[in-house]
Amino acid sequence: MHSANARREDERAQVGIGTLIVFIAMVLVAAIAAGVLINTAGFLQSSAQATGEGASDSTTNRLQIVSTTGDHFAGNKVGVVNITVKAGPGSGSVDLDKATVQWVGPTGSYYQLASGSSPPGPDGEFTISTVQDDDDSQPVVNDPEDRFTITLDLGASDLPGTDSADTFGNAIREGETATVRITTASGATTTKRIVVPQTLSGGSSVLL
Repeated sequence: MHSANARREDERAQVGIGTLIVFIAMVLVAAIAAGVLINTAGFLQSSAQATGEGASDSTTNRLQIVSTTGDHFAGNKVGVVNITVKAGPGSGSVDLDKATVQWVGPTGSYYQLASGSSPPGPDGEFTISTVQDDDDSQPVVNDPEDRFTITLDLGASDLPGTDSADTFGNAIREGETATVRITTASGATTTKRIVVPQTLSGGSSVLL
């Protein structure tokens, strides 16, 4: 009788140890799962934050076009296009040296025009000049009052002090249109449709 009772107590002890092992295993699995979930949540939060910041930059760090003029007329064509820009409302600093310009004209498209101060773009270059820059930040637009001009030299070079690397494409004729797209380093894009007047005679510069 005594041995039977001892056997039942041993069996109960074995069942208790098995339950404890299962319980510990479940706790370990739950802890690992919780760790994975926490890491995943942290990664998703970081990704969402980075995506949000990138979307915000591409929306806010924009350039605004103040005016667009054409000059260097030859054979009833505009040989040079000057685009004066400023920071858009609420924009942070914009480095024009890191911007790219796309030109879609009547005789061809050029999608990667780079600043002459940067590594050459595969399709050509543009130059930057100062209109107003009280703190000498050129080529960085870092103040609402900053004004810089992006110059596109079309066709054969006819600008003093420039070389053939600055030129691309062809001059645009009277009545023709083109599209310019300026993209900042953050991905913000500003687009301008250029329309050459039907008559270019009687002046050295014209609004486009």
